[in-house]
Amino acid sequence: MKTLFLLRHGKSSWSNSQLKDFERPLADRGLSDIQLMASRFVDSGRQVQCIIASPAVRAKSTAILFAKEIGFPQDEVAANPELYFAGATMFLKAAGLVDEEFESAMLVGHNPAITDVVNDMCGAAIDNIPTSGLVELRLPIEHWSDIAYDNAELIDFDYPKRHQEND
Repeated sequence: MKTLFLLRHGKSSWSNSQLKDFERPLADRGLSDIQLMASRFVDSGRQVQCIIASPAVRAKSTAILFAKEIGFPQDEVAANPELYFAGATMFLKAAGLVDEEFESAMLVGHNPAITDVVNDMCGAAIDNIPTSGLVELRLPIEHWSDIAYDNAELIDFDYPKRHQEND
């Protein structure tokens, strides 16, 4: 049994119109939302053994900040260039390449790919995973290379405003 976490990058800043999309940093709200989500992750008792992010500034920054907040070694956060502007197929491929020693892994990337891969993997009907949204999937597989569409169970879907909506 494997566990896959999919984390959408935090809210990015559009304050500098001269920056290319790849270079956009996190906005203040993105920083605070990632800290909130990391706190919820820790409070729930979850753990992750591997974090792989898109190399775009906002995604890599999200992964590093999340790692710091959960006590994961920041220097072990890996980057996979294929997760930048990737489609659902590339997310599935990236997950399939996770080292077999890990029982849990997190991919940090962008929409629409994250929403698409979640829906494709577990038959969910999620319209949009918002910035800093985190999904946990349980995979009934022994090897990451066996990952496939329609073969996951949605365990949790959390995002910064989720608890505000339920108040």
